[in-house]
Amino acid sequence: MKIAILGAGVSGMALARFLVEAGIDQDSIHLFESAPVAGGLCRSKRVGEFTYDVAGGHILFSKDAEAMAWMKEQAGGEDAFVKRDRNTKIRFDENWVHYPFENGLGDLPDAARFECVSGYVKAWHERMGPDGATPVTDAPGDFASWIRWRFGDGIAEHFMDPYNEKIWKRPLGDITSEWVAGRVPDAPVDDVLKSAIGIRTEGYTHQSIFFYPKEGGFQAITDGLAARLEDRIRLSTPVQHVAKKGDGFVVNGEDFDQVVSTLPLDLAPSIVEGLDDGAAEAMRTLEYNAVTCVLVALDRPEQPDLSWIYLPHAEQGPANRVTYMSNYSPGNAPEGQTSLMAEITSNGRGEAPGPEIADETVEGLVKAGLCHREEVLFTDLSTSSHAYVVYDHGFAKKRQAALDGLAALGIVTLGRFGRYEYDNSDQCVIKARALAAELAPQWKQG
Repeated sequence: MKIAILGAGVSGMALARFLVEAGIDQDSIHLFESAPVAGGLCRSKRVGEFTYDVAGGHILFSKDAEAMAWMKEQAGGEDAFVKRDRNTKIRFDENWVHYPFENGLGDLPDAARFECVSGYVKAWHERMGPDGATPVTDAPGDFASWIRWRFGDGIAEHFMDPYNEKIWKRPLGDITSEWVAGRVPDAPVDDVLKSAIGIRTEGYTHQSIFFYPKEGGFQAITDGLAARLEDRIRLSTPVQHVAKKGDGFVVNGEDFDQVVSTLPLDLAPSIVEGLDDGAAEAMRTLEYNAVTCVLVALDRPEQPDLSWIYLPHAEQGPANRVTYMSNYSPGNAPEGQTSLMAEITSNGRGEAPGPEIADETVEGLVKAGLCHREEVLFTDLSTSSHAYVVYDHGFAKKRQAALDGLAALGIVTLGRFGRYEYDNSDQCVIKARALAAELAPQWKQG
């Protein structure tokens, strides 16, 4: 069997490695990658002695211990990683607010705290139903209404609305609430009330500890994957044409028995021959956001003990999140100096921010009190065209039509944008492992 894997990001390379571990001959696997380096959204960039992740600050954590251990092994094992306690905050005017926001209301100024607590309690009572004992389970279908249904007007106005408008670059009413199901845990009302009077409560405890490579940025993991695949990755080789041919396929004029695509679904109509018109139209209308990451190298010997922070307000500049890259690993900055990395999203179908965004970002960070302008050594920016899946209304139907269209041709799909699933890197590995377990026996028999 001769297998073409389209895309050498974490999903494509993990699939290749799991297939080899399952007994597939490595020489039968061919990965196509348009970039000059493998890694996809997990790539990192070194500028001088500073390193940052080009598609947002990545961390390694997982509920699947086997998957996490496997990812560590790719970069050299346990000793090649730094273990970190997560410390995330929200910058609210001059205050540091505990994250998530509803667990940090005690850190707010008095007026804002009252509005947030009052709104949360009112929303909670409305969700409990008229008798106070029968929860209303029918959540609003649009994200804007869902925020108020879940958190109340105060939290919506002070944090959720401005922060999410920064991320999604669309009216929040245009986004479905389906994407938050299972991703945003519901803080118990007692926890919110405790936090408001200064009794610390915790949310999102599954990320309380994370790991990060000591050297090479998060790309150390995908570099390890690529090294084990030797010459099976064809770098700087974009996929230009895929077509069904008998029981097999043709990719860029070359015959293959099977194709697995991790390429963004929205790109398929321009690459894949023979797609159903409905599937092609669904693919073209899938929405996504790009992200531009700005490295800010600082002539500052130490940073606050923070992992990453959120900047919800417009006066804090265009960035919605800032990662303390030099706190992730000492290998990310030279001794005596530190770094920040700011993320700015944009509509993936529009123009990405230009070089001026670096100055606007620094100005915002200075106003937010995160650094002084005279400390800034230099900035560097990188843009990833596909970073976030946008769950607009009709998303589920469009996504299913797109997947069905490729499946009808026998093309297998995998990955965050290969299937338009909001997966972290560990979930990509877990799904690649499952797909390899499904496909390897078929390919061995074939």
